Amino acid sequence: MVHRVAVLALDRVVPFDLGIPARVFGAATDADGGPLYEVVTCAIGGGTVRTSADFSIAVDRDERALAEADTVVVATQEPEGALRDDGVLPDDVLAALRAVPEATRIVSICTGSFVLAAAGLLDGRPATTHWMQAERFRRLFPRVTLDPDVLFVDDGRVLTSAGGAAGVDLCLHMIRRDHGSAVANAAARRCVVPPWRDGGQAQFIEQPAPQHATATTAPTREWALERLHQPLALADLAAHGRMSVRTFTRRFRAEVGVSPAQWIIQQRVDRARSLLETSDLPVETIAHEAGFGSAAGLRQHLQAAIGVAPLAYRRTFRGAPADTAA
Repeated sequence: MVHRVAVLALDRVVPFDLGIPARVFGAATDADGGPLYEVVTCAIGGGTVRTSADFSIAVDRDERALAEADTVVVATQEPEGALRDDGVLPDDVLAALRAVPEATRIVSICTGSFVLAAAGLLDGRPATTHWMQAERFRRLFPRVTLDPDVLFVDDGRVLTSAGGAAGVDLCLHMIRRDHGSAVANAAARRCVVPPWRDGGQAQFIEQPAPQHATATTAPTREWALERLHQPLALADLAAHGRMSVRTFTRRFRAEVGVSPAQWIIQQRVDRARSLLETSDLPVETIAHEAGFGSAAGLRQHLQAAIGVAPLAYRRTFRGAPADTAA
């Protein structure tokens, strides 16, 4: 039997993300080439829906499609679109979601998690959302166990993803859960996307070092960034800053938010990531350039920071690896 997926388009829906379920689920077929999913789009009351872009879309089906679906997907919308500032849904959206049968699988892509949370569907559950919206999400929905560092969360009946690309990963995960890896991998090939990224993998988040115009350790940080490939002991940092180790550590933490050792590791990970993304250097060379000493050291720290090994990270950004050291 074909699995019916209903995608809910709300006010200020993001067009790219709205199309993800139809594209990915539509690529899943059985051994004879028959479709395994039917994807329909619906809107509250049907009709025209504003998007986050400079156009609107016409949606033929209304919210009754939600009650007839096996899986309901709430597409990404601009955070100020479907919710009021206090995180409350309009009555018609809330009623439509509460009418979804309890056996129906419910999914959100990116900020669609705000809609599920506002409807009470994430209370007491683990969930994720786009990392840029994490603080607002926590403030509005303290009953949700938010993990903003992962690509998606599968909590059985309710599943949530981070950004739009993570929505692709989540759809492939659901296909894999429904029909196995062979079907999911074939769908990924048709969509020309990586067949598998673990949901527990970290979101790729830019984390630049904080800038402080009056930071007394700023010159030392600049000095250290030029020497990441060298040993950098705390005593060396403090000596450069012309402070005692205790004073330097206290001021550094106050200005940057982490200890000097933690900051050095963050910068070395960022340096390694940049080289993996932009160069064909062997992993061993990158490990030395970033100050980790060996490929094993780089692998350990990269895995701890973002949840993937060096070659897996390189493949994500640059295609086939240039070497075979993992």
